[in-house]
Amino acid sequence: MAPSGSGAVRSGCRRVFYWSPVLFISAIVVWSYYAFVLQLCVENTTKINEEEKLAYLLVYHVLLFMFVWAYWRTIFTRPMMPLEEFHLPPADRQLLEREDRAESVQEVLRRVAKELPVYTRTASGAIRFCDRCHLVKPDRCHHCSVCNKCILKMDHHCPWVNNCVGFSNYKFFLLFLAYSLLYCLFITATDMPYFIRFWTNSLPDTQAKFHIMFLFFAAAMFFISLSSLFSYHCWLVCKNRSTLEAFRAPVFQHGPNKNGFSLGASKNIRQVFGDEKKYWALPVFSSLGDGCSFPTCLVSQDPEQAPVPAGQRPPVVGPGGAHPFPPRPARGSQTWLLGGGSSETESDGGKQRDSRGKRGTLET
Repeated sequence: MAPSGSGAVRSGCRRVFYWSPVLFISAIVVWSYYAFVLQLCVENTTKINEEEKLAYLLVYHVLLFMFVWAYWRTIFTRPMMPLEEFHLPPADRQLLEREDRAESVQEVLRRVAKELPVYTRTASGAIRFCDRCHLVKPDRCHHCSVCNKCILKMDHHCPWVNNCVGFSNYKFFLLFLAYSLLYCLFITATDMPYFIRFWTNSLPDTQAKFHIMFLFFAAAMFFISLSSLFSYHCWLVCKNRSTLEAFRAPVFQHGPNKNGFSLGASKNIRQVFGDEKKYWALPVFSSLGDGCSFPTCLVSQDPEQAPVPAGQRPPVVGPGGAHPFPPRPARGSQTWLLGGGSSETESDGGKQRDSRGKRGTLET
């Protein structure tokens, strides 16, 4: 009983440690609400008309709602893992466990990967395989040591949201950065006149003056730090790279290519935010693709890969069996991404079959 008890204590301490950054951000937001709404707008005794107060409160609550919504979706959207077809069959798994030679292992993996839409390789040109999850890694998929599982289009593990940022929640993460940036900018701009009055000793000597001072410092500090982070991720989106790919370029059949997945800035943005602009500013899933395969500017087919016939790929399945996102496979949107057409309007069955049949030359 002692080992299990000590293990439970360690597990509980680890969970508290992982959630502490989220609790810290939540505490900062709660305090900023008290300082801005109550101290600055409601109990402020300086000359400020009611119309200005109502305008401040309206804009503030809209930004706060969007910020909390995006933050919530980033934290609690479960990262998507590879589909079952990428896992090794039991027979091949046992065969790998018996094999000692690297050449034999790669031969088995090449045979399995031949039926999968995978075109990236390791730095040595081998099939990307996760020996902990026992699966062939889809393109842009990586194993997270914190979550202890493979994550589709993994960008990074973010301690501030206690979650992996990947295909399923990357749009939410970008919106979280955008709305937190606007939230801090609005507080800094509206608090600046009162902050100046504080230094000129024209504010009444009350408790509110200290909240106003620290609110300005905190908002300005977060605004500066978030500006650089948000700008960096905007650059990544325009280049169609993840944080991991920015540090290590994906390797294709002909070698590393940092722009292998880039389709042009406009199409790269739409791959993350979707083709319906009315959803771009909302923390709802609208990204294109299934997270397992991606269109690429490298249209030459890998000779080791055979095109997968239409209908053999199962529908996208999220964690737990139920897919929480619109089923929009990458192969259905590739023609639109690479050719400029509209994937949403191609509902004709013949067009969809033709699009799927060309997957071998369009996907990586």
